[in-house]
Amino acid sequence: MAKNVVTIPATKNRFTADLLGSLKKRRVAAYARVSTDHEEQQSSYEAQVDYYTNYINGRDDWEFVSVYADEGIIGCNTKKRDGFNKMVEDALAGRIDLIITKSVSRFARNTVDSLTTIRRLKESGVECYFEKENIWTFDGKGELLLTIMSSLAQEESRSISENCTWGQRKRFADGKVTVPFKRFLGYDRGEDGNLVVNEEQAKTVRRIYGLFLQGRSPYAIARILMADGVPSPGGKKTWASGTVKSILTNEKYKGDALLQKVYTVDFLSKKKKVNEGEVPQYYLEGNHPAIISPQEFDAVQKQMALRCPGKNRQSCVSTFSSKIKCGDCGSWYGSKVWHSTSKYRKTIWQCNHKFDGGEKCTTPHLDEETIKDLFVKAVNILLNEKDEIIENFNAIKDTLFDLRPLETEQSQLQEELNVVAELVQQCIKENARIALDQKEYQKRYDGLAKRLDSVQGRLDEVSQAITEKQAHREKIEMFLEGLQKQEELITEFDEDLWYSLIEYVTVFDKEDIRFTFKDGREIKV
Repeated sequence: MAKNVVTIPATKNRFTADLLGSLKKRRVAAYARVSTDHEEQQSSYEAQVDYYTNYINGRDDWEFVSVYADEGIIGCNTKKRDGFNKMVEDALAGRIDLIITKSVSRFARNTVDSLTTIRRLKESGVECYFEKENIWTFDGKGELLLTIMSSLAQEESRSISENCTWGQRKRFADGKVTVPFKRFLGYDRGEDGNLVVNEEQAKTVRRIYGLFLQGRSPYAIARILMADGVPSPGGKKTWASGTVKSILTNEKYKGDALLQKVYTVDFLSKKKKVNEGEVPQYYLEGNHPAIISPQEFDAVQKQMALRCPGKNRQSCVSTFSSKIKCGDCGSWYGSKVWHSTSKYRKTIWQCNHKFDGGEKCTTPHLDEETIKDLFVKAVNILLNEKDEIIENFNAIKDTLFDLRPLETEQSQLQEELNVVAELVQQCIKENARIALDQKEYQKRYDGLAKRLDSVQGRLDEVSQAITEKQAHREKIEMFLEGLQKQEELITEFDEDLWYSLIEYVTVFDKEDIRFTFKDGREIKV
């Protein structure tokens, strides 16, 4: 028996679910974007907004929703494009039926972002129209064309990024230095574009270096600057310890400039990474006037290198942090507050590990007034011996801090390292060029690699020993300078003297408290 097939025609649009022939107006929005905030792009941005407003309002079958726009934003990803993200959010919430954009590259230069967003909108019944390419996303071939055009836009973005990177590296190679002057403390932009000293801000920079060399930590320095109302590089009232540390380690303050400290890993994500040798760097000596002398800058770097984290790591939350040691276990004393909610409130210092483990430390706690009184006594004993201390140091300093044997060994090790590294490279090249016995090659290569590691390890040890000796000498010289300036005995606690003279205090019991000064001298009080 013959089958009778009856066709039932569609009555609704399969994308929008509206009745076919419906006179319902489509709610239309437009998206505009310019990638920079330069003045020449400002007119383009305003023109796009004005054009789409008039274009949508000029259609009787369209209802104007809004023009969403992003100004000075790149199109490689959608994370920071607030206008774009708000438009997509409104579209998915059912407030928009059609989105009009000038071109695919204005919508997104990232193929994945572009297609993902289009598909999400399509699933919610929202169509997109790209004027330049004449692509409607509900059209059967729309996604294919969109994929091709998005890929071309992404490739164009990659090409632009590579050109910009090349130009930037050429500027570095030519020795052209640029810094974010609005957030760079101590320097302004000169007429030639180079750095010129801002004397008012330079005072703060010099103060930061001086406080650090006295023994204060970046955290403690940040607290001092905030207490004195000194504005941060960004003009804010608050300082972070990281900001202070970046100032202490920035070579530009000694007049030099290291270029390309970071680089962009990927042109799509614009993710930046610290340059650890992946791309070339350029070092300019004497590029601009220095705020800090090279000697003082190097002294700070040496002190920074000696501060290592660990169980008994140094802290400078307060004046006495990491300055008082337990004579039993060697741990630092920490502050504790007694009677915190009563009029008998009192801050005391005791061993941080006093109650750790089975055996408790027997060392006593100390209050701050006791520490200050004992410091005054110890310093006055030291001042009575001042002339003898200075004379003795001057007599032995050249012998005690003689670096010639270490520097000679360092030079020899560096030469040996260069020779062994060259032998390793020759070994690799020979194996690539000639069919060698692989067992013999591996044995030879392993021997050279082991020798290279051994030489590098010893070179690191010698370099560290040189750094420690230099830092120790500079610390003692600063100690003696502070001692020389103090002409009279002291009658009360002086925080600057505490930082400049004291290495640490060791507590054994109430009758045995020893002050170790920065020259190594120990005084029991």
